[in-house]
Amino acid sequence: MNEILGYLGLGLMLALSGIGSAIGTTIAGNAAEGALKKAPERSTNYMVLSALPSSQGLYGFLAFILWALAGDFATRGPLLFGVGLGVGLVCLFSGIRQGQVCANGIVGLSQGHDVFVNTLIYAAFPELYAILALIGTFLV
Repeated sequence: MNEILGYLGLGLMLALSGIGSAIGTTIAGNAAEGALKKAPERSTNYMVLSALPSSQGLYGFLAFILWALAGDFATRGPLLFGVGLGVGLVCLFSGIRQGQVCANGIVGLSQGHDVFVNTLIYAAFPELYAILALIGTFLV
């Protein structure tokens, strides 16, 4: 049973963080597609903001590698399940919310407002929690 919990934790860690990145990048990407019709000259800024939520998947993958190499699922299965669920959920919600922040920034840019740097700063706040979840995996 412990081994099953361990592998399930690994799966949740990887899957939920990847899903959060996928949803976040598509939220921002959808806004970028609409913004391109209004102000195509800012496409580079739209692309940067659309790519930001992809980092949550990377954090989940890094935590996955860290724990997969640790092995010993027979005794640490419940611990790995808890860590995997925690990291996965934090990265899931962080990616989604970061995508929403970036989408709002993209809309603001398309309307002629100079909000690129401010959007990067605001988008860094949800990112912080994904980083903290990753750091937590090193401390456990």
